[in-house]
Amino acid sequence: MDREAFELVRRKHGAYASWAIWAEPTGRPKSNVGDLSVLDPDQNPTLLQTVQNGVVMVGLNLSRFFPVPFGNFHDSNPEAQDYKIRYAFTDTPYYGAYMTDLVKDVVMLNARDLMRHLASNPSLLSQNVQRLLEEFGDLGSTAPTLITFGCDAHQLVARHVSPNRYTRLIGVTHYSQYISKEKYRERVLAELAASRWQPAVLAKCQERAALSPHLPGEAATVEGQRQRRR
Repeated sequence: MDREAFELVRRKHGAYASWAIWAEPTGRPKSNVGDLSVLDPDQNPTLLQTVQNGVVMVGLNLSRFFPVPFGNFHDSNPEAQDYKIRYAFTDTPYYGAYMTDLVKDVVMLNARDLMRHLASNPSLLSQNVQRLLEEFGDLGSTAPTLITFGCDAHQLVARHVSPNRYTRLIGVTHYSQYISKEKYRERVLAELAASRWQPAVLAKCQERAALSPHLPGEAATVEGQRQRRR
């Protein structure tokens, strides 16, 4: 990616987006996860050669607002679990991917509250799907591989983003799961290799989908989405 395109993305989308690049830990597992100097081309001379526009990782929504560009997914809050993403994707082909949330500008910690909010405000979802597609355009990526974190983000993308706008859609376990970083990496790499969730996770997502409020245009089941990813 050239500097002009990188700065465009930072200016337009930096409030909720970032890149799957982190400073290396120097002590505790969470150390340096919030060090954003690695996302500054003036401080990291290899940055523009590391970022990639062909893979987009998609979360559901912001957990909190960040005061500086590219702070999302690099949260240094002691309660945050972003360090697991760093551990999971380091030294993989997906390192350097673009990262964003599907629903921008809405901070809700409870995903079910957000799903109910979207059900009550269907235009909000359609607006944010269009914003995601605009991000693809600014990245210069017509049909990226999409990696979604958790059931809710995956269901919304699978149901509301046209399949011709991505090459592959892969759901992976959300990094907020109460498992070790080692177990999280193991699970995510297995899901990426198989291009699908593991059976136990799939079952939980099917159960969650059945309990989720209906959103306009939703007809596919999680199992149907899994079949489409094969």
